[in-house]
Amino acid sequence: MKFGSYMLALFLMAGSCVPSGHAAGKPLSPAVEQWLQAQTNLHTWSADCLQTRTFKSLTQPLTANGRVWFSAPNQFHWELGNPPQTIAVRAKSGLVVIYPRLKRAENYPLEGDQAGPWRDALALLEAGFPRSQQQLNSQFNLLSEQVTTNTLQLTLEPKSAGARRMMPQIRIALDMQTSMLLSTELQFADGSTMRNDFTNQVVNPVIDPALFAPDIPNDYKVVEPLKKR
Repeated sequence: MKFGSYMLALFLMAGSCVPSGHAAGKPLSPAVEQWLQAQTNLHTWSADCLQTRTFKSLTQPLTANGRVWFSAPNQFHWELGNPPQTIAVRAKSGLVVIYPRLKRAENYPLEGDQAGPWRDALALLEAGFPRSQQQLNSQFNLLSEQVTTNTLQLTLEPKSAGARRMMPQIRIALDMQTSMLLSTELQFADGSTMRNDFTNQVVNPVIDPALFAPDIPNDYKVVEPLKKR
């Protein structure tokens, strides 16, 4: 399955949600404030991931196991499959997606007019790690909160019109005791969804910087799908 065929959402993030009218600047609940406070102490993070993709045209969802590494403020490295069939790396200049079996790499720069909607969508990949209420409010409208004994679930709407056309809503589930990210789920404009469930999480591990600077072998074909021809 090609990355470009269903955009940046290959990596991101149930039940009905009723908007509750959270506006930018409105005081957040204690549970959300606790989560945001915990993020200030998070510098690096890693976890195993089970990704589940649902389509209206398929009776059974598609699943894949993977691994993710994150380094504040916005670097990440995703791998899906064992051995990895797809690798996505967020570096300073943009996003690189690598397909080892195809010997192909795709560059998605974050500069230029074409990068606008992609840049907005890429920001959503960091939705699980906002650093403050200001950052949360700058990217999302908080539509609803659902609190159980152990879990806080937030339903977010992207403020960017371009990102919202791709991904109308994002749901984030958090552990109330540890403020750990449990899952993310993206809802797409076509009605399909992508859910990531995280396990074996490690907070502030030592991460090799090379993970965020992938070395593309010389025999790989390197392309820029967004580049005008």
